[in-house]
Amino acid sequence: MNYTIENNMIKVVISDHGAEIQSVKGAHTGEEYMWQADPEIWGRHAPILFPIVGRLKNDEYTYKGKTYHMGQHGFARNCDFEVENHTQESITFLLKDNEETRKIYPFKFEFRVNYNLMNNLLEENFSVVNKSDETMIFGVGGHPGFNLPTKNGEKKEDYYFDMHPSVARVRIPLKDASLDWENRSLASTDSMIGLSDDLFKNDALIYELHGHDNKVSLRTDKSKFHINVWTRNAPFVGIWSQYPKTANYVCIEPWWGIADRNDADGKLEDKYGMNHLEPGKEFQAGFSITYHSDSDPE
Repeated sequence: MNYTIENNMIKVVISDHGAEIQSVKGAHTGEEYMWQADPEIWGRHAPILFPIVGRLKNDEYTYKGKTYHMGQHGFARNCDFEVENHTQESITFLLKDNEETRKIYPFKFEFRVNYNLMNNLLEENFSVVNKSDETMIFGVGGHPGFNLPTKNGEKKEDYYFDMHPSVARVRIPLKDASLDWENRSLASTDSMIGLSDDLFKNDALIYELHGHDNKVSLRTDKSKFHINVWTRNAPFVGIWSQYPKTANYVCIEPWWGIADRNDADGKLEDKYGMNHLEPGKEFQAGFSITYHSDSDPE
């Protein structure tokens, strides 16, 4: 079922399946900011990643000597959430562990996804509560896909992203969906990076943020359209678009977790980039997005 939050600037539609954004439209213009999940290209809008981000080596891990199988980005994006609270400008979805989740992930938890509107800013907040009697190990992240408007004849190559603060950042390449750890390098993220289909021929661009506040902006010089993603305390961000199937969209993904390193030993306890949460404790994280249209009123 779909639910709506809105104000005088933005209307957001979110499904309880995966707690996934379906649409973000400008209230004045009706312009759609979100990728509309063409199944021939990429059939999602903005999936929630939990309890892992990225792919495990061989899609499996071991914990306390037992082997578990889990697909890319975890299971939350394929689960039906409860609606815990819903107001005009805010909604909170809740996912609890159950018999099926414990077959592939042995922890008891409460996972909440909250969306909150303030003017043209949309907050996406995560809360993880460990209901187990042991330390919970998990990753979490967002994966929103943004439309690249073409109404004025723009092409993907007319768009670029830039990052603030303007400093170089470590980039971690992917190889066969694992982190190619030995080939990470310092990337020139202190200047704009032009978008093109070939930019993603080796999968996502992944940057270390070290938990500092960063802003990733998607822009074009051909209009006033731009989207800003504030990653807040995320340690990583991914930039991605499907390849070789292509379309005019791009994802900006704040992560509190990451794919397996190519030298991973498969043990969940040793997995790089994971969060460790003590029994009864709560983990909170999130990011914010602002939407700016070329047609917005002055």
